[in-house]
Amino acid sequence: MALTLYVDTARWRAHQKHMLEQFPGIVPVCKGNGYGFGHERLAEEATRFGSDVLAVGTTYEAARIKDWFSGDLLVLTPFRRGEEPVPLPDRVIRSVSSLDGVHGLVGARVVIEVMSSMKRHGVSEQELPQLHAAIEDVRLEGFAIHLPLDRTDGSDAVEEVIGWMDRLRAARLPLHTMFVSHLKAGELARLQQQFPQTRFRARIGTNLWLGDHEATEYRGAVLDVTAVAKGDRFGYRQQKAASDGWLVVVAGGTSHGVGLEAPKALHGMMPRAKGVARAGLATVNRNLSPFVWAGKQRWFAEPPHMQVSILFVPSDAPEPKVGEELVAHLRHTTTQFDRIIDR
Repeated sequence: MALTLYVDTARWRAHQKHMLEQFPGIVPVCKGNGYGFGHERLAEEATRFGSDVLAVGTTYEAARIKDWFSGDLLVLTPFRRGEEPVPLPDRVIRSVSSLDGVHGLVGARVVIEVMSSMKRHGVSEQELPQLHAAIEDVRLEGFAIHLPLDRTDGSDAVEEVIGWMDRLRAARLPLHTMFVSHLKAGELARLQQQFPQTRFRARIGTNLWLGDHEATEYRGAVLDVTAVAKGDRFGYRQQKAASDGWLVVVAGGTSHGVGLEAPKALHGMMPRAKGVARAGLATVNRNLSPFVWAGKQRWFAEPPHMQVSILFVPSDAPEPKVGEELVAHLRHTTTQFDRIIDR
């Protein structure tokens, strides 16, 4: 019995098709854990819909995925001098975000990232005059700009890209291809119309693979059910049951990513209040699990184990049966499934 990722394959692929229509020349991104599907599966999907390039996070990911995807591989993490060398085929394209990075990749295929309002990495405007000479020693595949998801200052993403297009053009740098991240379809169309000689290619991961939330579902199988009475002790720490009910052992533990949570940026009073409430409950060992039974998310009886979780289901709910499956609200990018089933 397992933690299973169920995929409505027809619906999932229909969403991919919709994204391909909205973003001509899309560059699918496959990084981390493959957005919950795994590198091999996403490489196969990218091949199926005819992508000529697949973006990965690191050189290590490129080395693993090269046997599953025959097109070009774009490594998103910028090159740094002194990094561990990883044997890679010539079809791998490296991202660079500094003048020194360009000088360190003589003869290589490169995409040059410019510094956006993300302020994460990228060449600066001041480096552009020197960049003109440096690119003579590399095979330039294009420039790239990685934009923020939220623009709380009211600024326009398209205007930010236009600003960089103007700077690059003023520096007499080739603008045949610009890779962009986090633009809407309409914004991309505006840019393509304004700069018809440049090919804009959207690098998309989350919205491509996970944009239709109803196309996928995690479920954990019930492995054991034990009745407990109020006051009974249980588990590793021998806590007392708060009331009558059942201890439900379900597939899915810390090795699957159950119980892991990435920090969130909270905006507004209500989300902050909920965060404070959750933190307060955690101090008294009350932690809500991602597993749903009888229409409600159930509480962990104790912290999740490596491969299973133990939930407490009160006696006013139906008794779960061994072999039944509980829906689990899990984050794809932090979850490892035991098996994937297409349906």
